[in-house]
Amino acid sequence: MPGLLQGKISLVTGAASGIGRATSLVMAREGATVVVSDINADGAEETLSDIKAMGGDGTVILADVSRPNDVAALIAQTVAAYGKLDCAYNNAGIEGFMAGRLHEYPEDQWDRLIDVNVKGVWLCLKHEIPQMIQQGGGAIVNTASAAGLVGSRRLSAYVASKHAVVGLTKAAALEYAQDGIRINAVCPGIIDTPMMSRLIGGREADYEATIPIRQPIGRLGTPEEIAESVTWLCSPAASLVTGLAMAVDGGFTAQ
Repeated sequence: MPGLLQGKISLVTGAASGIGRATSLVMAREGATVVVSDINADGAEETLSDIKAMGGDGTVILADVSRPNDVAALIAQTVAAYGKLDCAYNNAGIEGFMAGRLHEYPEDQWDRLIDVNVKGVWLCLKHEIPQMIQQGGGAIVNTASAAGLVGSRRLSAYVASKHAVVGLTKAAALEYAQDGIRINAVCPGIIDTPMMSRLIGGREADYEATIPIRQPIGRLGTPEEIAESVTWLCSPAASLVTGLAMAVDGGFTAQ
């Protein structure tokens, strides 16, 4: 049977590791040609190598999503190589400064996080959407977070950025629904990724002991579980779904 994304051209930012790498692989499994983008060249090449090892195809285009010229070039090079852009997963993001309360947050750290997590998503949308309008439609998924649906202590900038992604997703979905472009967000819960390892800072035993409380399903999520949700949102199977902030969080935000 054909895959969910058979014959599609998909772009994944933040694809060098974690959820971005997993999504690149699932999209390739489902028949997409994948443009692997990140600032980490070695990680991006490893992702592409994994895609090719499973019989898939794609290319690496390096880009810093906080830089307008990088994003413009990313979309232009994708279209030059493949002639279209069917699906885009705007996943690149950072966790930022993790210590202290809001009044202790360094301004330069705030600016950097907002530049990547919010401006980066906006820049990607800004350049992806005109191409999709021109070709008659497409599907976009942005990475928000369970922290984009609820608050969390000592994560003020991150929480603010992910709430912004949810709002941006909903606004864009309404603006471009008539153009055949579906725009959704995925809101991961507590997922076993390099970012999560940095967040818990070596406190694995203490943190895992609290997982059943934090995430009712009783375990960490996997990057592949988020990847499956993103791939479905990008596929024709989700043809009536737009403006959704999908919690994939083991019940975290249902509490």
